[in-house]
Amino acid sequence: MAAESTSDYYKKNPEARRRRNLQQAKYNKTKYGMRLRISANRANRKLGTYGNGDGKDAAHTSPNHAKLEDEGKNRSNPRKGKRYSSGRGLKIRP
Repeated sequence: MAAESTSDYYKKNPEARRRRNLQQAKYNKTKYGMRLRISANRANRKLGTYGNGDGKDAAHTSPNHAKLEDEGKNRSNPRKGKRYSSGRGLKIRP
């Protein structure tokens, strides 16, 4: 039997979801959290996918390069080991 996903857990536990959202809001205000957010927004704007609802994300292929990829595929990338998506991607920083 497969373990329950994090998403399923928070859907079933509204109090835990509330605590997690509060923690995430605090984290997004830290220097590191802001830097990550700014970087992601910059990449999405450069690739032309920011705010247009096309279901695409900027998938980083190296520290300074990104390509368009489906949201689900990009967000399901492993968090340990392999750090970037495959491919060259568009240069997003000078």
